[in-house]
Amino acid sequence: MASINQIQDEIIEEFAFLENWEDKYEYIIDLGKKLPPMPDGHKSEDTKIKGCQSQVWIYPYQQEGKVFFEGDSDALIVRGLVAMVVRTLSGQPAADIARADLYFPTQIGMDRHLAPTRSNGLAAMIKQVKLYGAALAAQQAAANN
Repeated sequence: MASINQIQDEIIEEFAFLENWEDKYEYIIDLGKKLPPMPDGHKSEDTKIKGCQSQVWIYPYQQEGKVFFEGDSDALIVRGLVAMVVRTLSGQPAADIARADLYFPTQIGMDRHLAPTRSNGLAAMIKQVKLYGAALAAQQAAANN
């Protein structure tokens, strides 16, 4: 499986072929449309991301020592942002998620082109997913001692 940084580099490369922000927004929306649906049972206050203007849910689960994420949002562009975060971090070891430096948003230019509320929401999403990784890594470490 590709590392977090390899996946980020793939995303950056995909965006490099898009010439303007209108095309990039369309691509982000398309990524959101391709995100697998999240079961309603996984949408709860516990999985809801605080700090997002839209409703956003990210559900973590462990399988074979790796952490996987499901995600959803009620806004198409935000759903695309969720898809990129899920793609980057899902299937990785918990400790790697906790330590990850997610540079793809800045490299793509999202810090300059997303509305401030969306940028804050993306930061909240990333922070929460990294917290999930840290909590699961701590649980794994405690179980191994």
